Amino acid sequence: MRLSLILLALLLVSGCTAGPDYQPPDLNPPEQWLSTSRPAPVVDWWRTFNDPVLDGLIADAVRSNLDLKIATARVREARAIHGATSAGYYPSVDAKAGYTRTRSSENISGFSGGFSGAQGSQTGQGGQPGGTQSGGFSNNGEEFGFFNTGFDATWEIDLFGHTRRSVEAADADLGAAIEDRRDVLVSMMSEVARNYVELRAFQRRADIARGNVEAQTKTLKLTEGRAKAGVDRDLDVARQRALVQTTAAQIPALEASAAQAEYQIAVLLGLRPDELHLRLATPAPIPPAPPTVPMGLPSDLLRRRPDLRRAERQLAAATARVGVASADFYPRFNLVGSLGLQSDKLVNLFDAKSLAWSLAPSLNVPLFQGGRLRANLDAADARTDQALRQYEKSFLVAMQDVEGSLVSYVKEKERRAILASAVQDNQRAVELARARYTSGVENLLSVLDAQRSLYAAEDALAQSDRTTSASVIALYKSLGGGWEEFESPK
Repeated sequence: MRLSLILLALLLVSGCTAGPDYQPPDLNPPEQWLSTSRPAPVVDWWRTFNDPVLDGLIADAVRSNLDLKIATARVREARAIHGATSAGYYPSVDAKAGYTRTRSSENISGFSGGFSGAQGSQTGQGGQPGGTQSGGFSNNGEEFGFFNTGFDATWEIDLFGHTRRSVEAADADLGAAIEDRRDVLVSMMSEVARNYVELRAFQRRADIARGNVEAQTKTLKLTEGRAKAGVDRDLDVARQRALVQTTAAQIPALEASAAQAEYQIAVLLGLRPDELHLRLATPAPIPPAPPTVPMGLPSDLLRRRPDLRRAERQLAAATARVGVASADFYPRFNLVGSLGLQSDKLVNLFDAKSLAWSLAPSLNVPLFQGGRLRANLDAADARTDQALRQYEKSFLVAMQDVEGSLVSYVKEKERRAILASAVQDNQRAVELARARYTSGVENLLSVLDAQRSLYAAEDALAQSDRTTSASVIALYKSLGGGWEEFESPK
């Protein structure tokens, strides 16, 4: 009866939980971005480029990217650790069976009764059951043995929340692992898209160079014919041939850069370079950036961007571990017991008279630890402060990423419009210079200058198309979009 009352009192006391209760901090985000605050459809942002090849690459990367598989394995690991930590709520029960043979010393006297063989009537170190004697030795020098079988059980009653806080920390660690997988997913998709844009841009620039080489070669043939007729000088032929060769020299470097981008995509898809080459070898247009990129509210970042969500979960885990360190200052109560059968003869082991049991409650009160408990608590407090500052910093970096990507996108669109107009003007200039050169009004230098300017403008426009699309990709990455469609496995 008394034991039942004690257990009831301990269970009531176990409602107390040491340490602070976690409350997510308020980072006070601004009400809107500097440029816009329209809703942001970022769940499947890569489809805004309307490129089926890009869609297929993203889908393949989600299935086979190695970094994502590693992050998924970490989620499974964190889930298993959470399960192991939660097991602390329940008793630990072990089955046992054995035979003991012993001989008493002939040089010890004054005891009687012999070994009982009971297990678990005293608590060993760390709350584990240990063997005891029921009365000493029956006869000096006597040799005897006995059989035993049964169960040993230990249970630590969570008086002050040591286990509860540990489970809270493990739960937050699991959440952080899930967010880390989402962050890897967002980064991986943006890297696939960015490298795909780079690949198409290098292919486009190589095509532009080939087109200019073809146009410049036509002019070279015209110049050579005029030189044979005595109209132009050999110097004009040499100048035009040099321009053709200079332009042609750009092509190998652009092709090499395109191959490097293709190889990088293969790595992101978990493939060898040769396994992807046929899908990407044929040049295609640079995926055009959407005409507008809607944005959400700054507060949406806290709900959507995985690295911020991960930092918040890491802060929650650190706060819970302050509770774990605080609980170490309080007493810990253990129940240790055993129930089994013991007999000196195997045939009598399962008789009712062979029943043996023990119950050993214990209370462990920390009195002196040389400052270890206080140091552990101070360290946990310091780690919580680090996690809080990291969370605050992560939010500021996220704001910077969004605003920086947004202004890059807006300004590059302005630059692209200017370059597009410049290309048209340079094309007209080449046509006029060539016509005037053919009619003898202008010399070859005018044609050379116009052709150089045209190639430079077309190449700059292609690079601007690449930069515009890449800025949109960076913007979507900074918004943390895309992981919702490929949620973490259960």
